[in-house]
Amino acid sequence: MPKSNDSNQKKPAVSPPERREELLAIAARVFAEQGYNATTVRKIADAAGMLAGSLYYHFDSKESMLDEILSGFLDELWARYDAVLSAGLGPRETLEALVTESFREIDRHLDAVAIYQKESRHLGARPRFAYLVASQQKFEKAWLGTLERGVAAKVFRADLDARLTYRFVRDTVWVAASWYRPGGRHSPEEIARQYLSMVLEGIALPGS
Repeated sequence: MPKSNDSNQKKPAVSPPERREELLAIAARVFAEQGYNATTVRKIADAAGMLAGSLYYHFDSKESMLDEILSGFLDELWARYDAVLSAGLGPRETLEALVTESFREIDRHLDAVAIYQKESRHLGARPRFAYLVASQQKFEKAWLGTLERGVAAKVFRADLDARLTYRFVRDTVWVAASWYRPGGRHSPEEIARQYLSMVLEGIALPGS
């Protein structure tokens, strides 16, 4: 939607939290299915069963909606990751917990994960979305640090390439958003256990 259209709208009124969450969920689904650039405010409003102008009573632009979707997802993800990282677990247990929390977040925020994967690279160049780059750097540090700690503690193989393994685990876990469906046959925890059994058999020393 042209920027001039956004600037002509009134400042959005305060709406009930439940209604905002409902509209954000609808917007997330449309963004995930159609892409951010191809999505207009009208398309979001149509999916919500309301007039496009009415959406401006809740949000001042589609960019604001995207910002709330992504920042809300990442805030929750990092609250859970930070709890794992500060729990004093061993490297294997930390890796297991990070993978499990990742699948739980895919279950809770499937559309936000899909948007993040598709849009974060170009969005990170915008000042408003600079936190996407910072989050990616923090993510890499947490996972790499866990793997390197496991090698140093002789829990993981000495010849393990930590950076290559990090990329493999990261991509293997988060690509699940392309096929995962909430409420399906397997719970996030069950999927995490299956993934971990395959990954850890390749990187863990026997008996660790």
